[in-house]
Amino acid sequence: MICVAIANQKGGVGKTTTAINIATAMAAAGWKTLLLDLDPQGNASTGLGLPSSMRTHTSYDLLVEGASVDDCTFPTSIPNLDVLPATVDLSGAELELVGEEDRAERLRGRLAGHRGHDICFIDCPPSLGLLTLNALTAADTLLVPLQCEFFALEGLSQLLQTVERVQGRFNADLGIIGIVLTMFDRRNRLTDQVADDVRECLGKLVFDAVIPRNVRLSEAPSHGLPALVYDHSCAGSRAYMALARELIGRLPQQRKAA
Repeated sequence: MICVAIANQKGGVGKTTTAINIATAMAAAGWKTLLLDLDPQGNASTGLGLPSSMRTHTSYDLLVEGASVDDCTFPTSIPNLDVLPATVDLSGAELELVGEEDRAERLRGRLAGHRGHDICFIDCPPSLGLLTLNALTAADTLLVPLQCEFFALEGLSQLLQTVERVQGRFNADLGIIGIVLTMFDRRNRLTDQVADDVRECLGKLVFDAVIPRNVRLSEAPSHGLPALVYDHSCAGSRAYMALARELIGRLPQQRKAA
């Protein structure tokens, strides 16, 4: 199973929206996909239509209680797409794990033997704490949603420093599969300037697909649906489908789904 962490310590950058819709697009392309919600807010779980009352086993149980991936996984209404949900209980996991020797490697150990999916996306919390560290340690690669606003590059530099530390101590093979520009608004000249700056600094690491500001992307979670299902023809859905095609092209050939 290929494991992709979706992380940015800055909140409100479209991280969970990206996690939900890229997972849906990959499932639609025939990949058996798992979305692992590692954010105590549980928004990815809600956005896939799984209410809190049905989350009997969660990522908290996976990390702290020793439950298996299969025990905590729930099917969604999307063929090929399962979710491993989160609840607010997960916010206590960092305190409970802080004294454990394997506190940074707990998630990697839980995912190591899992063979039920082709690819797993981990929706990380908007911080660089122990939960995100677990995700980066467990992941093969990192996908970074980057909002087209002034402070984007400053926040990105902090994340890249964290990646370097993780590579040095916990996961030498961790790579960055790409950076996706989100909340792009062509009416705003600053948006174009930020996008140009990011591409100048990071070159081919930045995906060609750009996620626009789009009302349908904002509406979809309230219906418990990915935007690709809620309105597959809207600009946001088309952008995520383009992103999925690029992502598939960057994944290791020998590990792609048949």
